Amino acid sequence: MAAPSTDRERQIREAGELLGTERHRSLAKGLFFGRLDHELAFPYPGLLPAEAEGFPALLEQIRTFLREEVDPVRIDREARVPDEVTSRLFDLGVMTMSIPREYGGLGLSQFAYCRIMQEIGAVDGSLAVLVNVHQGIGVRSLLLFGTPEQQADWLPRLVEGRVLSAFALTEPNAGSDAGGIETFAVPAPDGKHYVLNGRKQWITNGGIAGLLTVMAKVPGTQDERGRERITAFLVTPDMPGFQVVDRAMEKLGIRGTWTAKLAFHDLKVPAENIIGPPGKGLRVALTLLDYGRTTFGATCTGAALRCLRDSVAHCRTRRQFGKPLIEFDLVKKKLARMAAWSYAMESATGLTAGLIDRGAEEYMLETAMLKVFASEALWEILNDTIQLFGGRAYFTDLPYERMLRDARLNQIGEGANDVLRNFIALVGMRDVGLTLKDMVDGLKAPLTGLGRVADFARRHLPGQDTVQVPVRSWELGDLARLHGELIQEFGRAVEGQLIRKREGVLEAQYDLARIADAGTQLYLLTAVLARLDAMLAADAAPTPEGRRELRSGRYFAALAERSVRASLRELGDSLDQTTTAVADGL
Repeated sequence: MAAPSTDRERQIREAGELLGTERHRSLAKGLFFGRLDHELAFPYPGLLPAEAEGFPALLEQIRTFLREEVDPVRIDREARVPDEVTSRLFDLGVMTMSIPREYGGLGLSQFAYCRIMQEIGAVDGSLAVLVNVHQGIGVRSLLLFGTPEQQADWLPRLVEGRVLSAFALTEPNAGSDAGGIETFAVPAPDGKHYVLNGRKQWITNGGIAGLLTVMAKVPGTQDERGRERITAFLVTPDMPGFQVVDRAMEKLGIRGTWTAKLAFHDLKVPAENIIGPPGKGLRVALTLLDYGRTTFGATCTGAALRCLRDSVAHCRTRRQFGKPLIEFDLVKKKLARMAAWSYAMESATGLTAGLIDRGAEEYMLETAMLKVFASEALWEILNDTIQLFGGRAYFTDLPYERMLRDARLNQIGEGANDVLRNFIALVGMRDVGLTLKDMVDGLKAPLTGLGRVADFARRHLPGQDTVQVPVRSWELGDLARLHGELIQEFGRAVEGQLIRKREGVLEAQYDLARIADAGTQLYLLTAVLARLDAMLAADAAPTPEGRRELRSGRYFAALAERSVRASLRELGDSLDQTTTAVADGL
C-alpha cells in the first residue's frame, strides 16, 4: 500500500487505530455533544461501604506517620527517600493499598487511594511520586493486564518482598510521542523468548525497582502499513543485559526520587512475560496513565490545600501598613482563587476516582482534564503563596521554594499539558464528528437514515435541547441553570468547529486548546456541583466548614463561566495569525 500523502492522513489513521471504532459513553465526551450524562456524576461518589468503617483510622495513622517520621528537608537535601521511610510505607500498607487483599494488599478503592495520596502530596512531592509510580502505573499493569498466573506469581512478591515497581516508556527520542520509541524486542526463532535492545530515560524507580513494565516494538507484528506495533513486557533487573546507566539523575525538583537511565543489551525476556495483548502496548500505557493522572489530581490537591491553609494563617497574623494582610483586596483575591481552585481540584479528583470505581466505560478524557487543571492551578497557587509570604518564602527555611520546584514536573510528566490539550479536544470532538457524518449519510439515504436525522434535528430545535442538571438543593438552582446553559453553548461551538473546519481541525491548535480548556472547566464545574449537592442533601443546615465550601464552589462557578465564555468567544481569533507570523519570523 502506498505511503500516506500527508501528516494529516497519518494522524487521522493513528488516532483511529489507537482509540478504536467503538463509541464509548463518557461523562466528559457527553459535554462535547452539549449534554450532561448526569447519572455518571450524581450522586457524588465516596468510599465504598466495605472500607468506610476502617478507613478513617488508617488515614489518621498515615497522617501521624507523615507528621512525625517524614522529613521533607532531609529528603530534598540528600536526594533520596530514607530506607526507613520506605519500609514504614510498606508497614502501613501504603505501598500495597491497590493490591487485592487475597494477595496481601489493602485492596482500597481508587477514591480511598486518592484520599491517601492527597495527604502525602501535602507533605512531600518526592514521596508522592515514589508511591504513585510504584502503585499508580507500576503495580497497576499487573492488576489490569496481568494474567492470573502473572498476578499469582508477582503480587505476593511485591507485598512480601517489599519490591518496588517502575514503568519504562520514555526514551531519548520518545517522550509525549510514545509511538516513536526505538527499543525493540525481537522474537527468538523458538518463540520462547524475546531479545530486547534499546534505551530508556527518566524512569522513576528505574534503578531500584525489582519489576519494570517495559514498552518495546516487536518486528513481525507490523500493521498493514509495515509499522511495528508496541508490546509491554515484564522485566527484572537480574536478567542478563539489563544495565543501569545512571541510577539517580540530578534534577530540579522531586529530588528524593531516583530517576534512572537504563539500557538493554540483548536482554532475553520470556514470552510469558508479555503483559496485555501483544501489539497493544500503547493502549496499555494509556490505560495506566489514566490512573497516574488521577493521582496527580490528588497530590496536587494536597499541596494546594496546604498552601491555602498556610497562606490564610500567615495573612491573618502578618501586618503591613497598620493592618493584617488579609484585609487588603488584592490579597483577598489571591486567597479566594486558591480556595475555589483547591475545592474544584479536590471535587474533580473524587469524581474521577469514582468513575473508575464504578467501572465507567471510559474516563481517559476526565483524567487528562484533571491532570491539566490540577497541575496548572497548583503552579499558580504556589506562585501566589510565595507572593503572599514575600521574601521569607524565597529562603529554604520555609517549604514553598521546594514545593515550587517539585510542582514543575506536574505539567510535564505523564503527558505534557500542551499535548494533553490537543488530546482532550480531538478525542472529545471525535465522536461528535462521527455523529455529524452519520447525519450527513442519513440525508443521502433518507429512508434508512431518518432516525439519525431526526435525532440531530431534535437537539437543534428551540427549547428541545435544554440541559438539566439534577441538583436537589434550592441553593444550587441558579448554578445548575448556568451550568446547563454553558454546556449547551459548548456543544454548539464544538459542532460549529467541526462543520467549518472538518478534518482541518486536526491542525487548528489554537482553537483546540480553547475547546479543551472550555471542556475542562465544564467537567470541573460538574464535579463541584455534584459535591455541593451531596453536601447539602446530607445536611440542610451546613456547618461553618460546609458554608465555606459552598462559597468556594460558587466562586469557582463564576470563574468557570468567565473562562468558558472567553474560550468560546476567542475561537478563530484573528490574533492567531499574528502569533504564528511572529513565531515563524524568529
